[in-house]
Amino acid sequence: MHGFHIHTLTDNGYRHTVLWAVFCCLAIVAAASAFARASHNFAAALTEKPDLAIYLLLPDEEIGQSTLLREQDTERDYLAETKEGPKLIKLRKGDKEWYVSVVEPLRE
Repeated sequence: MHGFHIHTLTDNGYRHTVLWAVFCCLAIVAAASAFARASHNFAAALTEKPDLAIYLLLPDEEIGQSTLLREQDTERDYLAETKEGPKLIKLRKGDKEWYVSVVEPLRE
């Protein structure tokens, strides 16, 4: 008869099994909390931090540097250095998050 017999389990084997189980549980909880925090930071960037939202909303523009030109409660204007040269980017605040309303190329 093959199977698990509790009376054949040594103290060292039990300790080893429990320590691995605790380690695996801690690793799973740490990974889940890291993903949750990253998700929360991404959502906060679009809703509360428009200076970061400009980079997240326009990844294809490859923005190197941005300068805030004008700030209002519901609108922000930026001068951004992109791969295609300087551009004027206007962000507007929607119901819950910021969005890009205008992207205009500028001449140097």
